[in-house]
Amino acid sequence: MEGERVDACLARMFGFSRTRAADLVADGHVRLDGRDVAKSDRVHGGAMLDVEIPDLRDPVAIVPQIVEGIGIIHDDDSLVVIDKPVGVAVHPSPGWNGPTVVGHLVAAGFRIATSGASERQGIVQRLDVGTSGVMVIAKGEVAYSRLKNAFRHRTVDKTYHALVQGHPDPLRGTIDAPIARHPRFDHKFHVAEGGRHSVTHYDTLEAHRFASLLEVHLETGRTHQIRVHMQALKHPCAGDPLYGGDPVLAARLDLTRQWLHAVRLGFEHPGTGEHVSYESPYPADLAHALELVRELD
Repeated sequence: MEGERVDACLARMFGFSRTRAADLVADGHVRLDGRDVAKSDRVHGGAMLDVEIPDLRDPVAIVPQIVEGIGIIHDDDSLVVIDKPVGVAVHPSPGWNGPTVVGHLVAAGFRIATSGASERQGIVQRLDVGTSGVMVIAKGEVAYSRLKNAFRHRTVDKTYHALVQGHPDPLRGTIDAPIARHPRFDHKFHVAEGGRHSVTHYDTLEAHRFASLLEVHLETGRTHQIRVHMQALKHPCAGDPLYGGDPVLAARLDLTRQWLHAVRLGFEHPGTGEHVSYESPYPADLAHALELVRELD
């Protein structure tokens, strides 16, 4: 189409995702009228678009790999509870070549449920690559079904701590705002009319000169929910440039990722029926940043 971006044109012509099309351009596999292009360049009538499509490995194949830093908080016949470090995805996905939780569990010899898509069997919840903390994986089919239903019916206590810029007003509140995929940026979301129902409850634990430590409870579980809602509140997570974080403050706090940690997970155990709760302490980088914030008062 006349004037269409190169990545959009490739996605339309070949059925790629925009991310896959942009990767082909970035890797030098696309030329327009014999010259290299950027993904945002525009095509025009009569132009010659040359595309080389290299063979790919299965982008969602599970690669068994022991991942340093994944801690086992609890392990029984029904489930395994882990402490996920930053930089680890929960399961394989197109465009991600790094370590995964499921790859680690397979390599470490853990049995996990076979329910769910092949790349995320046993997975009943997810944490962002850049978010650390406690999460649960089902080992058997009964546990998978019961935990999945618990998350679906919002009976799971999901508690996070977030260091956000400034001071939310009021200090305790609820953000009820629908979230949708961003129309212009891949892998980004925003508050938008017509988006999915999303509710976040927060309470200020500490208020400092430049930032506040919040305890956050998720009523729903949308992708990037806390980060999107904090940006909408005009108090983005410290160290989160994708959602409005100040790079100057991030540098002062030695942060290379968003200050967001899943501290506690509580639910009815699928095997015993008892209420159980598991916790994860702050990792070193987040604890260090919090101390720096306190020192800046």
